[in-house]
Amino acid sequence: MTLSHDVAGDGSALVLLHSGVCDRQMWDAQWLPLIDAGYRLVRCDFRGFGETPVPDRPHNDAEDVLALLNSLGMAQAALVGSSYGGHVALEFAARWPERVSALALICSALPGHEPSAELNALGKDEDALIEAGDIVGATELMVETWLGPEADETAREAVRRMQRHAFELQMAAAEDFEPIEAEIDLAAIQAPCLAVSGAHDLADFRQIAARLPDLLAKADHVELPWAGHLPSLERPSAVTDLLIGFLKDRVPAS
Repeated sequence: MTLSHDVAGDGSALVLLHSGVCDRQMWDAQWLPLIDAGYRLVRCDFRGFGETPVPDRPHNDAEDVLALLNSLGMAQAALVGSSYGGHVALEFAARWPERVSALALICSALPGHEPSAELNALGKDEDALIEAGDIVGATELMVETWLGPEADETAREAVRRMQRHAFELQMAAAEDFEPIEAEIDLAAIQAPCLAVSGAHDLADFRQIAARLPDLLAKADHVELPWAGHLPSLERPSAVTDLLIGFLKDRVPAS
């Protein structure tokens, strides 16, 4: 199955991977500026998000991204991942390091991370609302949790729309298949990495970003004092500028 995706622009390949509460539309504000900066841009919906159907068998999201890049003839790409998209980017870069020119991880999850009590409690609250059929309540919980104080109503409504659609899509599935976790070695990653955290994010993700320079060969950590968990939606132009600034010296646009 091919992931639903958009591709546009010329130059070096740049792939945008969405968070687990959004879909590929979360990158709307970055899309044209990054194309204008000279990149060949790809964004996709993981299975069960956006326009990609729910999985009908066990699957692996990193392998889905690999298949997509192969179908597009992209031998190498820079990966930008938000939250769960960062988890997928890290797995991809560890399994196929020669395919990755750079990594930008925004409030990223981390394969093998042991969730805190706070994150576990959030998951239980979300599950309880879903099991009770309260999609509106579950959606609002996600909006309130994951957006920081800089988020305006446009950002809140965007997350609300994307998260609710994902809930509805996933709840309608005949059977639930979680992504297959692969064994990976982060030491295999040699691409330069920018690890971004938000000062208003949950502690798990701030700690992950702070750890990445110790786990990866070429990683730098930057914390945004104004940001929550989804800074690319909270201050879109600031994150676009941050990405372009990081990529321009490491991944020439053309």
